[in-house]
Amino acid sequence: MIRKKKDEIILKIKNLKKYYGKFRGVENVNLEVKRGEIFGFLGPNGAGKTTTIRVCLGLLSKNAGDIKIFGLDSHRDSEKIRAKTGYLPGDFGLIPDLKVKTLLNYLLGLSNCKSDKKMKDLANRLDLDLKRKTQELSKGNRQKVGIVQAFMADQDLIILDEPTSGLDPLVQQEVYKILKEAQAEGKTIFMSSHVLAEVESICDRVGIIREGILQVVEDVHVLREKMGKILEVEFFLPVDAKKFKLPGVSNIKTEGNKLSLTVTENIDDVIKIVADQKIINMNLKTFSLEELFLKYYSDGLEKQPDSKVSVGGDA
Repeated sequence: MIRKKKDEIILKIKNLKKYYGKFRGVENVNLEVKRGEIFGFLGPNGAGKTTTIRVCLGLLSKNAGDIKIFGLDSHRDSEKIRAKTGYLPGDFGLIPDLKVKTLLNYLLGLSNCKSDKKMKDLANRLDLDLKRKTQELSKGNRQKVGIVQAFMADQDLIILDEPTSGLDPLVQQEVYKILKEAQAEGKTIFMSSHVLAEVESICDRVGIIREGILQVVEDVHVLREKMGKILEVEFFLPVDAKKFKLPGVSNIKTEGNKLSLTVTENIDDVIKIVADQKIINMNLKTFSLEELFLKYYSDGLEKQPDSKVSVGGDA
């Protein structure tokens, strides 16, 4: 029996470049994903998320670069890779005029898995009626079919392109549970998303891709630390904002007796200045991933502290 190492690299992309004629798809993408982690791939439509996924699975050719999945070449060994990979495309389509169960059994038959137990269990958890005809399904139910087929064959790597698109909040929460359970079983999950709250809550690491270029790959909590903390204070009397102009302090804003600022260093000095005043209320918080994302896109990554692109073990 081969022992599976937790730090084993399951997916490795090196200098990936894909162009559609003269139009850039992705440019020099570098990342690694380790066994057993959930990795979130963030970016708006057209950023290069789906292109990266399709090239990884051998569904698109690349212009340059190297991709290894399970140590296998993504192009030459695509058939072997797919046998060990569950995949939900962003444009998941259904064969018309079939019962959902018939379709799922057909897809299950294409894998090495011979049991439909997990398929039935997933359908039950997602409240998916297996007796319905495919053409009768709503967008949300079509997405449920896609999620079931991605997980039902019990493969080692699960690649999901916008997995919760079209799902209601309760079903989304159940999908998150399914993802976490798969991770607990040692499976690796690579998922693209623009739903920042879900990535923040379930992913171990996150990559932000912008206009085809991977801007940063980092642990979510480390990314927040790089951006600093937001301090909001309501004083008894108005305060002089100039007192807070220290190294590592930015975005200083005052409105009446209220102050807000961003702190990346010298937080002790900031707190000492605050403590010299009479305080009504104070709140110190980290950036949410959504605030991080918007800041990266509005300010440009080059303006952010410690914002070099992480490669190698940064997934």
